[in-house]
Amino acid sequence: MAQSLSRILIHTIFSTKDRRGALTDRELRAELHAYLGGILANLDCQPLIVGGVADHVHLLSTLARTQTVANVVKETKRAATLWLQRADPVFANFAWQNGYGAFSIGASQVAAVRKYIARQEEHHRQVSFQDEFRTLLTRYDVEFDERYVWD
Repeated sequence: MAQSLSRILIHTIFSTKDRRGALTDRELRAELHAYLGGILANLDCQPLIVGGVADHVHLLSTLARTQTVANVVKETKRAATLWLQRADPVFANFAWQNGYGAFSIGASQVAAVRKYIARQEEHHRQVSFQDEFRTLLTRYDVEFDERYVWD
C-alpha cells in the first residue's frame, strides 16, 4: 500500500488530581473543553466532542496514525494545565491525576458516546466519577486494582 490510512476512535477520560472539583465555573469549563479540542486538533487527532464536569473530562476523538495514546494524553494534560494556570491565579497549583482511561470505540458507537459525554452534568447527579469509571473498566474488561486507580 502506498499510503498509510487509519480511523481509530478513542474515548479518553481523566480526572483532576484527587478528583477535586476545581472546574466548577461553567464558562471556564466550556472554554477549557474548547481548548482541549484545539490541543487534540494540533496533534492531528480530530476532536468529536469534549465534555465533563468539575472533576473530570471526557474526550472523544480520532487517534492520529502518528500518535500514541500516552503521548496524546500527556500533551493534552500538559497544555491544558498551562492554559488553566494562565487563565486564573486560582489554578496556580492545578494538576490532573497521573493516570487516565482510554477506550476504543467502533464507528457505530459514536452517536451514543457523543450523547453520553454531552449529558455528563445530568449523569453525575446520580453517579459518581469513581462508579462511572469502574463501570467503564468493567464494560471494557480491563483488569484493575482499586488501590492504584485513584490519585
